[in-house]
Amino acid sequence: MASILNASEAVARIAYASSDVVLSVQPALDTDSPFSAHLRGLALQRKPSSVSGKKQPEIVHLRQNTDPFVSAFGPLRSGLLVSVTTPSSSLLPAVPHLYKLANYPIVIHAALDSNGYPDFSEISAIRQCGFAFLQSETSQEAQDIAISAHALATRTGKGVIHFFDLHNSKHDPPIEPERASLLEDLLDAGNIREYQNSRIGGLSIYTDDGHQPMTMDTSSPPIAVPAPTTNVVASKEQSKETSRDASSAGSSERESSADSRPTASSASSVEPVAMRPVSSQDVLDTLLHIWSKLEAATGRVYQPFEVTGPADAESALFIFGSTGIFVDELKNTTANSDYAKILLITARLYRPWLGATLTERLPSSVKRIAVLEQIRKKTTKWGHVLMDLLISVRATGSPASAPLIVGHQLGFLEPATIRQALRGILQNLQSPEPIQNLEIGASSRTNLQKATKPEQPKVESAYMKILDQVFAERLYVANRLGEAHAGISASVAVNPEFGFGSLLARTEHRTRFVGEAQEAAKSREFITEAPKSWLSKWSLGANDAQKANALAPEVIARLSTDGSPLARNLLSSKGLFFKESQWLIGSDAWAYDLANSGVHHVLASGVNVNMLIIDSQPYSERAASDASRRKKDIGLYAMNFGNAYVASVAVYGSYTQVLEAMIEADKFNGPSVVVAYLPYNRESDSPLTVLQETKKAIDLGYWPLYRWNPNNEDEGEPNFSLDSEHIKKELEEFLRRDNQLTQIMNRNPSFAANLSESYGTEVRAAQKRSAKDAYEQMLEGLYGAPLTILFASDNGNTESLAKRLGSRGKARGLKTIVMAMDDYPIEDLASEENVVMLTSTAGQGEFPQNGRAFWEAVKGTGEIDLTNVNYSVFALGDSHYWPRKEDKIYYNKPGKDLDARIAFLGGKRLADVGLGDDQDPDAYQTGYAEWEPKLWAALNVDKVEGLPEEPPQLTNEDIKIQSNFLRGTIEEGLQDTSTGSISASDSQLTKFHGTYMQDDRDLRDERKAQGLEPAYSFMIRCRLNGGVASTDQWLKMDSISSDCGNETMKLTTRQTFQFHGVIKGKLKPAMRAINKALMTTIAACGDVNRNVMVSPSQTKSAYHKDVHQVSAKISDHLLPATTAYHEIWLKDENDKKTQVAGNAIVDNEPMYGPTYLPRKFKITIAIPPNNDTDVYAHDVGLIAIKNDEGRLAGFNVLVGGGMGVTHNNKKTYPRTGSMLGYVPAEKTHIVCEKIMLVQRDNGDRTNRKHARLKYTIDDMGADVFKGKVEDLWGENFDSPKPFHFDSNIDTFGWAKDEEGMNHFTMFIENGRVEDTPEFPMRTGLREIAKVHKGEFRLTPNQHLCLSNIPDSDKDTINGLLKKYKLDNLQLSALRLSSSACVAFPTCGLAMAESERYLPELITKLEQCLEDNGLRQDSIVMRMTGCPNGCARPWLAEVAFVGKAYGAYNMYLGGGYHGQRLNKLYRSSIQEEEILEIMKELLGRYAKERNEGERFGDFVIRMGIIKETTEGKTFHDDVAEEESDEEA
Repeated sequence: MASILNASEAVARIAYASSDVVLSVQPALDTDSPFSAHLRGLALQRKPSSVSGKKQPEIVHLRQNTDPFVSAFGPLRSGLLVSVTTPSSSLLPAVPHLYKLANYPIVIHAALDSNGYPDFSEISAIRQCGFAFLQSETSQEAQDIAISAHALATRTGKGVIHFFDLHNSKHDPPIEPERASLLEDLLDAGNIREYQNSRIGGLSIYTDDGHQPMTMDTSSPPIAVPAPTTNVVASKEQSKETSRDASSAGSSERESSADSRPTASSASSVEPVAMRPVSSQDVLDTLLHIWSKLEAATGRVYQPFEVTGPADAESALFIFGSTGIFVDELKNTTANSDYAKILLITARLYRPWLGATLTERLPSSVKRIAVLEQIRKKTTKWGHVLMDLLISVRATGSPASAPLIVGHQLGFLEPATIRQALRGILQNLQSPEPIQNLEIGASSRTNLQKATKPEQPKVESAYMKILDQVFAERLYVANRLGEAHAGISASVAVNPEFGFGSLLARTEHRTRFVGEAQEAAKSREFITEAPKSWLSKWSLGANDAQKANALAPEVIARLSTDGSPLARNLLSSKGLFFKESQWLIGSDAWAYDLANSGVHHVLASGVNVNMLIIDSQPYSERAASDASRRKKDIGLYAMNFGNAYVASVAVYGSYTQVLEAMIEADKFNGPSVVVAYLPYNRESDSPLTVLQETKKAIDLGYWPLYRWNPNNEDEGEPNFSLDSEHIKKELEEFLRRDNQLTQIMNRNPSFAANLSESYGTEVRAAQKRSAKDAYEQMLEGLYGAPLTILFASDNGNTESLAKRLGSRGKARGLKTIVMAMDDYPIEDLASEENVVMLTSTAGQGEFPQNGRAFWEAVKGTGEIDLTNVNYSVFALGDSHYWPRKEDKIYYNKPGKDLDARIAFLGGKRLADVGLGDDQDPDAYQTGYAEWEPKLWAALNVDKVEGLPEEPPQLTNEDIKIQSNFLRGTIEEGLQDTSTGSISASDSQLTKFHGTYMQDDRDLRDERKAQGLEPAYSFMIRCRLNGGVASTDQWLKMDSISSDCGNETMKLTTRQTFQFHGVIKGKLKPAMRAINKALMTTIAACGDVNRNVMVSPSQTKSAYHKDVHQVSAKISDHLLPATTAYHEIWLKDENDKKTQVAGNAIVDNEPMYGPTYLPRKFKITIAIPPNNDTDVYAHDVGLIAIKNDEGRLAGFNVLVGGGMGVTHNNKKTYPRTGSMLGYVPAEKTHIVCEKIMLVQRDNGDRTNRKHARLKYTIDDMGADVFKGKVEDLWGENFDSPKPFHFDSNIDTFGWAKDEEGMNHFTMFIENGRVEDTPEFPMRTGLREIAKVHKGEFRLTPNQHLCLSNIPDSDKDTINGLLKKYKLDNLQLSALRLSSSACVAFPTCGLAMAESERYLPELITKLEQCLEDNGLRQDSIVMRMTGCPNGCARPWLAEVAFVGKAYGAYNMYLGGGYHGQRLNKLYRSSIQEEEILEIMKELLGRYAKERNEGERFGDFVIRMGIIKETTEGKTFHDDVAEEESDEEA
């Protein structure tokens, strides 16, 4: 094991090994303390604690300014051993807690704030708090004293503070790691178990709970005593101990020759007869016993007072500070030196101060003692140690014989001045009249670290930006960071209580001013009469913000014109004419509200003040159970007052709700408290991390979103408004049971914490047990051997395989149970007879989601005895998924690891682990077909006769044909309120209706742990022909996103609107709202022709209209005819069908037939020279051709494009379309129909991965396919017309068409329309839609074009664009040319992030672009979370396709015009490698490209990547060949 380099590492290791919980106190979450980095490293190594069995201790990182010691009470009262690692500066503010914590076995390791000049004043200031204090000086001492501190705490039940100066030991040599056996021996397992099995109870942290450590009293006769009501930690070490009086050279390098008389300790060898509180003598005796055992094991000796020097010394130095510089100097003295007869004394045990132990060790020759106290913040005339020592010496003898004691203040000393300082000390000490409190060294040091100023983390600026946006000039934040307050420190100025006081003064000032204005309105001192009438009007509405602020400019103008002395006097305070929106901010990071005192004073005052409390605590089990820290309970506390507006909000949960809450709080005439959630683990956390944590907390009920307005009752409205969708039902039931929400805090102050605490592990365990018991009850009475089949599955294949295996087992007479691994109670595993486990491979060789907890339990224990269990494992994976040789270990890793672990625990193999490989001819079925017969043979059921035929697996084709024209049981599923999901078959059918069932993958793990079903919701995709929407449609879509969705809209790569987060109960309202907007969702998804795309041409308006009309004709012509859509979604209250249009609709599919198409079918139209629709990437690509008059003539027809691929399956590939020829415009819809019909009749319906039109064409040949289309059509294609493409990206900014109308194309990153504090985009577009008279055109690259703007409206639109920052096009060309699919958290197919990650990746590349002069050079970059290709990545010049979370395949060489496929360059690379590769390529491109050469062409010309000439060669000649070697 590596050596330990410094004292902080040594202490961190001991704290980690000796605790159940370690509170790591830091200046900020992003700023390490001396200990925090070491603790994180230990946690990453997953090292167990010596006191927690085999579990890791919990490391809780806390800010220094947030009352961190509060977090110790909960775990201590729950029987957990707690240690704290902290800078010493956090100790003094913790005094109110220390007095209570001293009666618990807590250890605080405090590193003195030093920088070469330590200050022991924080230690001396808290010396009377009841803790035992131990000091160490060297690295070795730090390790030993840290062990001693934990041993002392566990043996006495008392708190111990271990303090040390890191600078004192920074030059120490490395030391050996602690010995685990010694640590466990000293900690006393018996006392630890007794404490851990106790529960002290108590909720308040501000009142004494009466807990006191007790020990056995052997001094009194036996008496009967009642059992103690509090936890007892008795010292078991009561025997007398002796130890030699010498200091270890290995610990402090101080050799002792002073008196070595043994020190006695009390003895206890009789039966306990009574209990008494632990005394100072008990602490000393226990510590001496610990040190004697430490000496026996290591040879290192420690005493309460270290005395070093000659036995006949006449003078002594008692140092309360860092001794290192004096030790070195005294060690080098000669026998004749002035310092030869000096003793050096330090207190190893500073408290309890037992002076007798010191005086026993002082040689009688000592006549004078110099006390050196290293205390910068002196608060008393005489030093504390001076007084302690004086009392001790005088108490042990006559005053005449007591040595003279002289106090000194020890300041900063340079090493070169130590000898001089010693000389000065001795001269003063030996002087006939020594000077008391003589200062030695400099009292200050210029390069000392300055006090840390409070800083607001960047991530917290979100709420401040919203306040600024909403209230603008009206906003006044009383404790805003950076404001100057004369004579007030920055840390005090940001305190909410200080801010509240300043607000009261400000309010009084304005009240006086209003009175002055009212008196002035009656005065005759004005020169003109105008000010009087305006002042009268203003005075009447002075406290109404809207009225006062509207009149203020007029009043100021009249007073300015008047010019009288009275007018000038009023104008000197003209800002008071405006009614401010006054706010206080509370934040853990920079404006901590200690004990919520600011909130209490605001509420108790009843004044009209708004308070925003930011809670940054991420959701966790600890956060859920630590009621003292949960700011969401502040809301309940505030509601209990009854006079306050209260809101619980989260900017990453609902931006709209935050706005509503802030506006309502401002309008409320009284106190307002807005509790705002912004969870992060470190101040540098990304917005994505904050978003995921927020969603988790809201979804699980840890952070409900609500608003409480007591004034609503007067208006007949409910006071309480719940805004959290997923917990609405549960909270409503709770509120109904309680009836009076304002009594919640009185009845049960920690109700939410208790609910959270009990709702997770207990419920989950009960569910597992219930499921297993139900299985066993069902199997009772059956004969045959039991067989338990456990599976872990991400995509359903393994689950289906397990269920099929279970059915086959039952058919063979076995009693089979089939369940997910995580649903199985792990404690039953040892009692099973036969167990079969099937698992797929997720991510980087990881277990699937529903098997991870099972694997962690199996992996983390060595105590399960499986010697009576027969087992076998089958694993599913892909041997080529991770192509590099070093990554081959990931192939079927979960299955291999599980097989090895079960064998290690004693299991007997029924059959060797089976390995299913997607690269085999029949994929995993090849390996499975070999493994299953071996299993049946081992179970002796392989020769069973008369086995029934297995029903064939239900396929998509079966689902369609049995659906009664897409009805299925969708209607019944929508009415089932017991679940948020619908059946698997219905979820396939709803795609035809334009909606996918999804679940929030950010929440999967946590909901699983809580025993909840996934957070199901639905994505709705509209059918929007050509991407053209009216302004009214835009407003209605915006409204739907708020009313039914997640407050965002997605503009897709298929030019339509997409809504996410629509829960099942809001599906019908959303569908009906879309229908009312004269839009539909039918055939937006599914095995039909989908949304027809059209280039949103800006400069050829008439031409665009021609093309758009053809697209509409195609779309309407190929629309499914079933009435199921209308029956399910659009019935009115009288159960009558509602139709979108007037055409009669019948239950018949004359074009599609009952099974519709084999797979999706996509049509797009490009208008040269822009290929922004990626015309080569679709089943049918139409290239518009103009006639001589500049109007539409017809189309060149491409067929067989397609993007879907499966990783490492070379039978799948992307393909660009093949040219069939030219058709006139009026016949285009018929040609599209015939192409679709050929695909309907010839496409592969047995293998959906081979069902797209591209494979049909490659299987039969393009010429044969063309012939079939012409046969159906009855006509032939003409030769294709010439055309030319320039690019496939959007042209941003203003453009004017031939009719004089203006168009503005704006950048919307990855198509996500939402409001954020930095960019209120959705609000801006809503405001534009209210005044815009033209149309919105959605672009195929996910951007937006405001079209048909007359010159007369251009300035208005331009003003709104500027106001909402929608005109910002000063972005890098790489960003403007980028595109990403949705991926996480809603797409069920996503393997990696895409939409949420690509912007971050581009940001990290933009400095490289700047450095190489490429900021304005367009490079088409696309990213998708999986290989299905929604963002059309295979045509990009550079693309990243998700392969596992955080890992991507990188592709290069696509055509800038969208005409050429790219090719694999690197497989499974992560961000670090992506950046390294891209920076190198961009540097080369900048230096070596030809004039006008595009990036995709450049990488091919330079031989970096080979050109892909057609889809079938996509996998050939890749830059990184996949290895065929087995793992």
